[in-house]
Amino acid sequence: MASSEVLLRGHEITRRWGGLLALDKVSLEVERGSVHAVIGTNGAGKSTLINILSGEIPPSSGSVEMLGSDITHWPQPRRARAGLGRSYQRNTIYPTFTVLENCRLSAQARRPEPFAWWRNAQKRGPTMDAALDAAKRAGLASMLDRDAGSLSHGQKRQLEVAMCLATSPQVLLLDEPLAGMGAEETDRMLQLLQELKQGHGMLLVEHDMDAVFRIADCITVMVNGAVIATGTPGAIRNNEQVRTAYLGEH
Repeated sequence: MASSEVLLRGHEITRRWGGLLALDKVSLEVERGSVHAVIGTNGAGKSTLINILSGEIPPSSGSVEMLGSDITHWPQPRRARAGLGRSYQRNTIYPTFTVLENCRLSAQARRPEPFAWWRNAQKRGPTMDAALDAAKRAGLASMLDRDAGSLSHGQKRQLEVAMCLATSPQVLLLDEPLAGMGAEETDRMLQLLQELKQGHGMLLVEHDMDAVFRIADCITVMVNGAVIATGTPGAIRNNEQVRTAYLGEH
């Protein structure tokens, strides 16, 4: 498939909470082989947008398409099974389980076998193979037997990405994966995301502007629930409306 294939599309997504307009006709596209970053100040509507794309909350109007299908009314588990993976702002790992067990549980959610309760879950098979591959791709192959709770902050974020990969997604929604990281951990995560671009489409919500401009192929800027600009990093840097509204320049 062509690298410019659109995997995820939001069309005029609107969300109202009573009298509050949280999202106002937001449209964007995520292509295979690219990172589409969404930036904006607190309250811009970024979290609401990613929650609608992932199926956690419904839009008031507008639509969401993935892989050519209208998934606007699909529940979150169905979207996950269809190839949508998501990480959260806060760690959502199982701290008392090993790295491998965390990945295996995620892989198992995509490949449930309810009638194979007698089978040893630790034996090799499609689920375990997916878990091992995900851990390896996320740079955690040497930590498979470590309890997830003993990992560093950056390693826990890597594990969250591995858990997404274990579900065999085509689209990754990454909600502030660099939050709380130091420079070395940030570099490691950006390298991982760069490697994952091939074969995936990624939507990245992030506050670290230096990282965004390093990794993003396309950037959407939101203010007060609306999109004020979408374009390449170079175009966004030079957009006067963005510089005034978001970067604080006059």
